[in-house]
Amino acid sequence: MKVIYIKKVFIITLCVSLFTACSSSSGGGGNDDDPPTPPPVAAPSASVLIFPEDDTECNTGEVVNDTQSNVTFEWNVSQNTDSYEITVTNLNNANFSRATVSNNEATLLIERGTPYEWFVISEANDTNETATSETWRFYNEGPGVENYAPFPAEVISPARGSNLNASTTMITLEWEASDVDDDITTYEVLFGTETTPSNSLGTVTENILTNVPVNTGNTYYWSIITLDSSNNSSTSEIFEFKVN
Repeated sequence: MKVIYIKKVFIITLCVSLFTACSSSSGGGGNDDDPPTPPPVAAPSASVLIFPEDDTECNTGEVVNDTQSNVTFEWNVSQNTDSYEITVTNLNNANFSRATVSNNEATLLIERGTPYEWFVISEANDTNETATSETWRFYNEGPGVENYAPFPAEVISPARGSNLNASTTMITLEWEASDVDDDITTYEVLFGTETTPSNSLGTVTENILTNVPVNTGNTYYWSIITLDSSNNSSTSEIFEFKVN
């Protein structure tokens, strides 16, 4: 009788183990049937711009009329990218054209005899991550133009929207500018607390102006008029900073 009892216990234990194994393999949790988690979508990389080249004159566009031409913008294919968004901005009036394409070029209708800047954003499907190229500037060739006006100056310091320490009493204004003809002669600095500054701090030959007095609690606005040897000029955007 003792042997029979032990056999019965062994048989019962074996059945319970088999039932438990069958229950686990029959999908009690259902994990084996779940689809695998897809790998994350790789972020796109930034494109390298090709044409129109930076700080040059574009003279290969297709002339449409006296004031407009079609220009084909080109850039390198970037990794992990499904589409590209190109933005081309008229530096004279800040109007811009924008297009989204799937290949690495786009043809846009732009004004002749006008300075522009452009950049490209790389985008990929199924991710919000993007990558932005450098920003390049060029002049779109115009009829009968022999000398081009300088590109509008760009701020270096103080950075746009910056907040300076309340103890600041003197600052240095610094900017950068370029010209297709490389014949910039002078810069005139407009500076003040008005949103459209009209007070001239004078004319300089370098792209820096030191010892400009400021007062605590004021927001200052400034812009640069750039002049070349042919008396062509350009006016920058208005930059601003605050002395807290």
